[in-house]
Amino acid sequence: MRREELGSLAMFLAVADERSFTRAAAKLGISQSALSHSMRRLEARLGLRLLTRTTRSVAPTEAGERLIETLRPALDEIDLKLASLTELRERPAGTVRVTASRHAVRTVLWPVVDRLLAAHPDINIEVNVENGLTDIVAERFDAGIRLGERLEKDMIAVRVGPMLRLAAIGAPSYFAEHGMPGTPDDLGQHRCINMRWVSSGGLYAWEFDKDGRALNVKVDGQLVFNDSDFIIEAAVAGHGIGFVMADHVPQQLADGTLLRVLEDWCEPFDGYYLYYPSRRQPSPAFSLVLEALRYRD
Repeated sequence: MRREELGSLAMFLAVADERSFTRAAAKLGISQSALSHSMRRLEARLGLRLLTRTTRSVAPTEAGERLIETLRPALDEIDLKLASLTELRERPAGTVRVTASRHAVRTVLWPVVDRLLAAHPDINIEVNVENGLTDIVAERFDAGIRLGERLEKDMIAVRVGPMLRLAAIGAPSYFAEHGMPGTPDDLGQHRCINMRWVSSGGLYAWEFDKDGRALNVKVDGQLVFNDSDFIIEAAVAGHGIGFVMADHVPQQLADGTLLRVLEDWCEPFDGYYLYYPSRRQPSPAFSLVLEALRYRD
């Protein structure tokens, strides 16, 4: 194979990933016509149709899928080798892509990224805020940050945050009218603000724990959100009891805007971990981010 065809193969992979010549061309920084010409030339050279084109989308053919299976690990290996060359530089360089929930970004990732950027101007960090579970291998992220209990298998996991606690919260006006629950079972008599999981689509069963006794409670109410910020806003407005991370509402609890109930049923649990594929050799830039995030008691 001629060396100039390596570029065409990388372009083909970009088109297959983006499922669009327009998006792939923008990603590669070339014109759409140049990209189309390169794909036609590659298909002619191989004597195979690699892409099925329609007016709305582009998809790999069977031959294209088989080529992708060969290309992806090979090009990933080349990327890693190129990234490792930055060890010869005085300063680490490269892009690190991380996916994490909104709460993890706010409390764990962003404080570290904020400090790193000024000290390491050659490092770029892309953050994908996603509350659902993400396949970091398929989506080509370097790492993800999730709670310890939700880690994927076959991953290296590094603790990056302290123990966490949940908090059942409501407005003083709500409790003045409806009273306070004494146990999680009492929540059945209250209006509660539900959370829907983005990944599964199911409603979150509130998890309580006291003296080694675990209790999951399905609650009812008029409101369902998939974002904690709106649960808090609804609770402040008096629409019912919400269930969120305790470190998400310290100010509201301190100033009395929200009151906390069932605190003795909300014991600390394992916090956030950064996870990444065990078979992948971390780049110098990623190793720097990893060490900066590593939690130290």
